[in-house]
Amino acid sequence: MLDPWLEFALVFAAWILGAVLVTALIALAIRLAARRREWPHLLMRRARVPFRLLLILIAVWIAFVLEFPAAEAAGLVNQIMTIAVILLSAWLLAALVMFATDLALGYYPIDVPDNRIARRIRTQTLILRRLGIAVVVVIAIGAVLLTFPAVRVVGTSLLASAGILSVIAGLAAQSVLANMFAGIQLVFSDALRVDDVIVVEGEWGRVGEITLSYVVLDLWDDRRLVLPCTYFTTNPFQNWTRRGSELLGSVELDVDWRVSTQRMREHLDAVLADTPLWDGRASVLQVTEATGGLVRVRILVTARDAPTLFDLRCVVREAMVAWVQEQNPAALPVQRVMLTEPAEGEPSPAAPGEHVAPTGAGWFSGSEEAEERASLFTQSTPIVDRGDDAPRRG
Repeated sequence: MLDPWLEFALVFAAWILGAVLVTALIALAIRLAARRREWPHLLMRRARVPFRLLLILIAVWIAFVLEFPAAEAAGLVNQIMTIAVILLSAWLLAALVMFATDLALGYYPIDVPDNRIARRIRTQTLILRRLGIAVVVVIAIGAVLLTFPAVRVVGTSLLASAGILSVIAGLAAQSVLANMFAGIQLVFSDALRVDDVIVVEGEWGRVGEITLSYVVLDLWDDRRLVLPCTYFTTNPFQNWTRRGSELLGSVELDVDWRVSTQRMREHLDAVLADTPLWDGRASVLQVTEATGGLVRVRILVTARDAPTLFDLRCVVREAMVAWVQEQNPAALPVQRVMLTEPAEGEPSPAAPGEHVAPTGAGWFSGSEEAEERASLFTQSTPIVDRGDDAPRRG
């Protein structure tokens, strides 16, 4: 009769060999079923380690049960093995969730032009991945806790008062739940997507990450702005790539009245024709104001996205300033001060301290109607001369 530990080693080796064969057969079947495709390699990379560890653990457990069914530590070993199997199964399920979402993301790359649909699907897929992994983790923790008899007893009593506990938990985690539902609302309402260019809190940048609790913005100057999901459901924000990335921008210049707008238009057309930043959709030069001694010229140009538009506005502004300096210097903004002499026959202004009698009729003085109008506000009664025999009022 062989030693029990030797028999355990033989049984364990047999089960390990069987696990290796099963793994090899499954890998071969997957490769044959999906020949010349990339997803079998992705599946193997994600699920190979947890699947093999799970098979090895099951082989060890079966070998132990077969060789030591009545061992004193059988109950403890069985509980440890059960917990390990639960954890490895959760790892395998999480890996399958990662594989499924990676497969979906692979069909919709975002590094291509006109990727609005791809960005929407990517954002929703990433949120579903986090939700799926969170559900797997919660179920695994619950299953592990239920392996302890004391926890099962407590769990039964907790289920009896689940209504009260849910109300208490909801009140305690109100902000957390609000952010979670806000994140889900943002993703599935298509209001915000990964890689969207938005303006919020006076900053503009790209949406780098959307989670169930916060949104990370990659600002244009390499800073990171983190905002809770509830911010985007309760406050307005600008989404520059909601339906497309094309944008219209303006450049404004204050110049003198002697500027030649026609020549400016001709120079603008030449500048836009020489730069690849302009997408060719629109080019407008208009005079929008002519007050305060200056003329305001507004230039409207278009570009394919926000960064390109920023550079295009800078190029146009610099080119127009250089043109005014070199080709039309009379249009440079100036402030005029005119010193004039009084014309012949024009009365000189009164000297300081000299009294000037008022002339002309006013609203309350200078005529009978004005005096009568003034009496209405001063409570005085005018004295009218009607002759010697007429009565006088005063």
